[in-house]
Amino acid sequence: MLAETLGRLYARVPLGMRLGLDAMRGACARASSPERSLAIVHVGGTNGKGSTSAMLESMARAAGKKTGLYTSPHLARFAERIRIDGEPIADETLEEVLERALAIGHDLSFFETATLAAFLAFRDASVDLAVIEVGIGGRLDATNVIPPESVRCSAVTRVALDHQDRLGETLEEIAREKASIAKHGVPFVLGRMPSSSVRQAALDVARSAGARPIVLDDRPPFVLPSSLSLGLAGGYQEGNAEIAWAIGAELALPEEARAHGLAAARWPGRFERIVTEGPWLLDGAHNPDGIRALVSAIAAARETIGAIVFGALADKAWREMEAELDALDAPRFHAAPQGRPAAALAETRSLEDALAAARREAGPSRTVLVCGSIYLVGEARARLLGLPTDPPVTL
Repeated sequence: MLAETLGRLYARVPLGMRLGLDAMRGACARASSPERSLAIVHVGGTNGKGSTSAMLESMARAAGKKTGLYTSPHLARFAERIRIDGEPIADETLEEVLERALAIGHDLSFFETATLAAFLAFRDASVDLAVIEVGIGGRLDATNVIPPESVRCSAVTRVALDHQDRLGETLEEIAREKASIAKHGVPFVLGRMPSSSVRQAALDVARSAGARPIVLDDRPPFVLPSSLSLGLAGGYQEGNAEIAWAIGAELALPEEARAHGLAAARWPGRFERIVTEGPWLLDGAHNPDGIRALVSAIAAARETIGAIVFGALADKAWREMEAELDALDAPRFHAAPQGRPAAALAETRSLEDALAAARREAGPSRTVLVCGSIYLVGEARARLLGLPTDPPVTL
């Protein structure tokens, strides 16, 4: 049964998000190198990589391609991480590929096993294009076993401070780690960086690898056709759409398909509005850069926030995130992501209690914002919509 298989996979969580490629390379070799049979777009970045990947997958599907999409973490169910033609992998298929990945990769971590399962699933399904999101960083992330000959394009969306204990203390150091997914002879799309020094750090790595950089900072402020409609809400999604559009051009996807794909793209938990006993706005922003973009998007949308439910993991810059939220001038209710090492926030309560208190404060007409942790957002979304869940994992 899938539940038993997932239990065996979750038993590998204590290994953490292990950085390093040796174990993953060995497992891929034992699996007859599924990653070498795929045409891949590899997407990294501190923020925006999931939305950009979802947009690109939607574009490719609109162009008639059979697609695979691998992302992390999941909001509600593990199957969300491995999608084929836009839909989470079927339970029976997921159980089968996970069983194979667990057996082949006996020494792999949770994330490495999940990555191998995605490679196997995409090879089995004979997808035309696999969009692979980096887990953490890039250089030593399990997804970076992909060889240059399989990569059609790579990209880094944004660079901000996050995971400094693993990636470096400065933006330049983090940019170098993320840009290390660039491959020889392969287009490398670089989103708009926070400074020229960060951009240069990423470009130095990409050029040393022999990649062909496409630098969006070198282009006009917005390169998308003005008539485009974006399926993903939030002003910050324009930058992600710009990156996806540039990747699509490198893949020679027709402009009509790219436009249709952007309009049709969906990515739950990112500036997502739902209504149940009143309006809610769910956003997985989980670092200061993400919260800053969220606050700007709310202002641009002229959204009235009546209350905020905020929770963060202990290793995140939660004080800085809370400071960014002060601009919204709305009462705040703290909740801890279920089963996760949570930040020591004042007056923390259960998510159920926090949601109820926030709704009472906001009333039936004003919006309640839920943010600070993608795990908190996933749990809140499942509660509000009555969705089944698998345990959340910070990997």
